[in-house]
Amino acid sequence: MTPKVQRALPPFLQIAEEYRSKIQDGILAQDAKLPSIADIAREWEVATATAAKAIKQLQDEGYVRSSSQGTFVDLGKKLTSGPDRLQMLRATGSGFRPGESVEIVGAELVPAPHNVAEALQLPEGAQVVQRRRAYRDDAGVITVSTSWLAGELAEAAPELLEVGPLPKMTFGLIEERTGRRAVRRRDLVSMGAMPADIAEIFGVEAGTQALTMTNQYWDQHGEPTEYAQDFLGAGRELSAEYALD
Repeated sequence: MTPKVQRALPPFLQIAEEYRSKIQDGILAQDAKLPSIADIAREWEVATATAAKAIKQLQDEGYVRSSSQGTFVDLGKKLTSGPDRLQMLRATGSGFRPGESVEIVGAELVPAPHNVAEALQLPEGAQVVQRRRAYRDDAGVITVSTSWLAGELAEAAPELLEVGPLPKMTFGLIEERTGRRAVRRRDLVSMGAMPADIAEIFGVEAGTQALTMTNQYWDQHGEPTEYAQDFLGAGRELSAEYALD
C-alpha cells in the first residue's frame, strides 16, 4: 500500500518514523540499503528536501549512515544501554556493535536485595539470578551491567547460571523458553557510587561516582521480567532525541 502523509506530524518525521519502525522490527537489517532520497520523495509525494531531512533525522538518531554509495542501516552508533541492546537484538540478531566484546564476570543465584525484590515483586531475600557483564571496546570498559531475574527462570533456562555469553541475551532466551516477551521498560538515569567489585573492573577506587542507568522490564502480561543496572565508564554518554511537534 502506498504510504500517505498524515497531518499530525511534519512529513519528514512521518517518513523517519516509517523507516525507524522497520529497522526496530528487523524488517530492515544491519547494512540494508534504504531507497534513495529521490525514490523516497517520489513514493511519499514530497519534496526531495523533505526526504533528505528524514534521512538526516535517522542519522542524528543513530539508525543509518550515508555515503556516496547510498544510505544504509547502521546501529553501530546507538547507545550501549540494555534497552538499545534489546532493540539491536531484534533488529539484527545481535546485541553488540562492531568492535565490542563482552565478558561474563558472574552468573549465580543470590538472595534478592530490597530494591531488586521490590522491582521483581518478590519477597526480600528470595533467590534471584544475578548476571554481571563487562562490555568493552577499543577505548576500554564501556559499561558494567548487572541484571536480576526471578530464580524460577533458571529452571526454564539453566544457561542463565553459566558464566558465558547467551546466544540471544537474556531477553531472547527468556522469550524462547517461556514465551514471555519484554514489551515495556522504564529507565532511570542517575549518578551513583561504584561498589568495590564493579570499581575493580573499571580500575578505579570503590565509591567513585559514575553515571548509571537502571532499567525495569515487563512482559506482555504486565509482569516484571528483569531488573538491571549499568555503570558507565568515564567519558561515556547517554543521549536521547525526541520530536516535540
